[in-house]
Amino acid sequence: METRRTRRMTRADSSVLETSGTFQALRNPPPGSPPKVDAVLVPKTMTNREFFGKYAAPGRVGLVGMTSWIDRKIQKVQRHLHPAGRWSLWSHALLFEGLRLDGENWVMECDLDISRGFVRLGVQENRIDKYWDDVGCPTAAVLDFHLREDQVGTVLRAGLDLLATRTRYSIPKIFGTWIAVRKKELGKRFVKEDETSLYCSAFVRHCYAKIGIDFAPGVIEDNVAPEHLAASPVPHTMYLLRREAS
Repeated sequence: METRRTRRMTRADSSVLETSGTFQALRNPPPGSPPKVDAVLVPKTMTNREFFGKYAAPGRVGLVGMTSWIDRKIQKVQRHLHPAGRWSLWSHALLFEGLRLDGENWVMECDLDISRGFVRLGVQENRIDKYWDDVGCPTAAVLDFHLREDQVGTVLRAGLDLLATRTRYSIPKIFGTWIAVRKKELGKRFVKEDETSLYCSAFVRHCYAKIGIDFAPGVIEDNVAPEHLAASPVPHTMYLLRREAS
């Protein structure tokens, strides 16, 4: 139901998202079938802190579009996933864990984190305040696949298993995905790499596979991009906050 602060996406709203292929399935569902994505647009005046505080919940998927050089390159290469060549809104994917004893929302993600002289390459846990920068992270989404409580537990345990085994971040697989996306051969592996290494969206896909959810049928785990999660044919609700990057 439409409220003062949020509203369901209408056909007229699709123009807002023309720069991305994310809502292609929503705008053009197969004849005779309802859209599989229920999109909820939130006001641009909402801060990232408010947005994640309202919509982040255990087991949900997070997507962010950052403004760094490498993030923009990731968004650009995903244009090959869209028939009109539009850039993706997304450069990173993560899993929400929920509130901890410190009263903060935490996330699990497979990331390359270099800050304050400290380097982490792989599956890690972080507070969600990592993404509170409204300028550096102008676009964010929360995907709710309407999981049961037992499914949420299975997904998060899968992530914790990868954390405990110190699963590495795979830079070679990133390049392999780049090749697969450009060649449009997403069912083929283009690099030989340790099977236990992952990157952001492959990590999310791996965890959800434990409950039988395949975000992108026909796309192998090594080639799953953030755009595949956003445009997944699996029924879900997307809560979207989008501002123009400065």
